[in-house]
Parts: sequence; structure tokens; C-alpha cells
Amino acid sequence: MIDLHLHSTFSDGTFAPEALVRMAKEIGLEAISITDHDTVDGTGEAVTAGKKYGVRVVSGVELSVFLDDFNFHLLGYYFDWKDEGLEAKLDVLQGSRNRRNSVIISQLQNLGLDISEAELREVSSSGQTGRPHIARLLVEKKVVRDIDQAFALYLRKGRPGYARRFIYHAAEAISLIHDSGGCAVLAHPAQISRSSQLLSDLLGHLKSLGLDGIETYYPNQKGSFRKTLHRLAAHHGLFETGGSDYHGDIRPNTAMAGRQGNSVPLELLELMDRYHHLQQKVI
Repeated sequence: MIDLHLHSTFSDGTFAPEALVRMAKEIGLEAISITDHDTVDGTGEAVTAGKKYGVRVVSGVELSVFLDDFNFHLLGYYFDWKDEGLEAKLDVLQGSRNRRNSVIISQLQNLGLDISEAELREVSSSGQTGRPHIARLLVEKKVVRDIDQAFALYLRKGRPGYARRFIYHAAEAISLIHDSGGCAVLAHPAQISRSSQLLSDLLGHLKSLGLDGIETYYPNQKGSFRKTLHRLAAHHGLFETGGSDYHGDIRPNTAMAGRQGNSVPLELLELMDRYHHLQQKVI
């Protein structure tokens, strides 16, 4: 089995990259990808740990993007994580996150909440800081009972603490991934819609922009919906990926692939490898 959707302390996960690799080895996973939000800073540590524990590590990243009226996530795989062009584009996103954090903290303070940027830095400690860290801080200060309530009351779009940030258009994000030698994948489509027609239309548009794959194996994508995704992948000529979206202790009752009935077959990675190899030959 494999897990191609994991988050580390370099974004909003609670385990360091090496710890995730070690856990994967203990479960018996053949390969993983750490797909932190807007950063690849944990990739070097993961690759080194992969050699140590005998687990293959595929470079990965998760980007928030927009297309028409949709906001969603793209996953990038196989890219050169040391590519200077990639790093520059990610720096833009990271700066946008930092500015938004300041706005959110200010808005929460205006609501009378006792919260500061210094406290947020302590919660985040390293890597990219975002709304999940602010939510965690609100839990620690007993403003809310859990992270879901923090988003529901303060941080979700339309709530008093919400603030927008800069994200790339889907076409630019796909090009960014391709230019650094990678493949672009639509992440957890169930979070966009469960309408097969809407997803098919979206996939058709994204395919015309260069989309390579779709994440069909995901904890809340099972049964008939997964069959629908298999069909859509075949129809649009997209390879399939899968992962747990594991963030560690920040999300209770979640686990890496290989546990809690969430299985992602190794053959997906073999098909991805073949696709990527052929694409590089064409280039």
C-alpha cells in the first residue's frame, strides 16, 4: 500500500517528516508523499528518512487554486523540489498566508478575543502557518471546544474572522507543477461536489489546462462515489492517486492509509510512474 497525501509540521500537520516516514514503515507502506500546503521545505528531511527506513518518498505539494467560481486544491507530484522557479512561486503564496494571518488575528482581537500573533507563532513553531494553527490556538485558549467549531464560528468564509488570500489560477498552478517536472492532480473531488456531471465538466476544463490525474482513493470517497470517480478518470484520460490527508493529532479519529480501512493500492503508483516517464520522454 501507499499514502500520497500526508501533512507534516512544515504546514499544518503535527508530525515531522521523518516521523511520518517512520510511521509509514511501521504500517508497511511502500511509498508516501508529504503534500504540505504551499511548501516543500520538509521534502529533504523526508527523502533522507526514506533512505534510512526503506520507504520511497515521492515529492509532493498541495496548492489552493481557483477556476471560474470554484476554489479547490491541486496536488503536485514528481517535480524537482529544489527548482528555483517553483520556490519563487511558493514564496508568493507563503507571503500571502502570512499577511492573511495578521488580518485574521486583528479581526479576532476586534471581536474581543484575547489572541496575539506571538501566541500564534508559538503554536505553529515551524513551517507554514495558516488557519488550522489559529484554530488550534483558539482551542488552547478555550474560546472554542475543537477545531471544527473554530472554523464554524470564526474562520470559515462568511464568518467574522475570515480573510481572503492570494491563490493561483488553476492554469498557472498546473503550469508551475509541469515546469518543475511534475504532474498535477485534482485533490479530494468530493469536497468540491458529488455531482458526476459537475465534476465531469470541471475535469474536462482542467484536462484542457493540462491536468494529469485525480485523487480517487480518499477516506470519504468510497462505494458508488469511488466507482463514479474511476469512470470519470477513465473518460478524461486521467491517472488515479490516493491518500489519507493525514494531519496527525490535529484531526481526531484519522489515520494513515493502511489503517481504519483506508487502503490505497501500490499499483496506482506504478501506473503514475509509467505515465510520468512517458510524459518526460515527450518533453
